[in-house]
Amino acid sequence: MMDHRLARPLANVQLGAMITGPQIRAARALIGWTAQDLADRALLSYPTVQRAETSPDVPSMKAPNLLAIQRALEGAGVVFLAEGE
Repeated sequence: MMDHRLARPLANVQLGAMITGPQIRAARALIGWTAQDLADRALLSYPTVQRAETSPDVPSMKAPNLLAIQRALEGAGVVFLAEGE
């Protein structure tokens, strides 16, 4: 019998702590960026950033795109803390 917890789409595989939609929105607001600013700095499309931000949890998207969003925000000085830090 297959363990369905192991059958996650590649986009949801964690590469360390993955950020959530609310964290993306909050981080962007803290540094005063529009969604288009974030898209430009992450080298992604505006709709991709919108989809990421509207997710209530870790966005279901390609891991490299989510990582690009996180790196763009971190490059602007945002620090993401793991739960409990």
